Amino acid sequence: MALNETHGFSRRYRAGGFTLIEIMVVIVILGVLAALIVPRVMNRPDEARVVAARQDIAAIMQALKLYRLDNQHYPSTEQGLQALVTQPTSGPPAANWKSYLEKAPVDPWGKPYQYLNPGIKGEIDVFSLGADGQPGGTGVDADIGSWSL
Repeated sequence: MALNETHGFSRRYRAGGFTLIEIMVVIVILGVLAALIVPRVMNRPDEARVVAARQDIAAIMQALKLYRLDNQHYPSTEQGLQALVTQPTSGPPAANWKSYLEKAPVDPWGKPYQYLNPGIKGEIDVFSLGADGQPGGTGVDADIGSWSL
């Protein structure tokens, strides 16, 4: 009995590799998948920046509340959010000032957060002008503020 017959090996072997048609089918399938998935994945960084801006604003609001507890008032618009980093030397005094933030906050697009006291939409407003850096807008260009938390 030959070795091939005992182990079920066949004497015919198929040459290895893929045909051109098989390769083309795989390329078409990958192209269709890329066309469906890439647009969805490309929007994720902008969505992540919006979420990060909302989280930053919530943290800034907490720091502002601590500032108010210590000093009986929020920083003025002129003092701005810098009053959370360094003790203000002008405007309403901050006699019980402490360091509330390590550095002046910037939004995920690299621009400083805006601060108003009194606010337009609340007692105080902290907001980012979004991706375009301009008031208003829609989508990722929309303003993101303490009023929307």
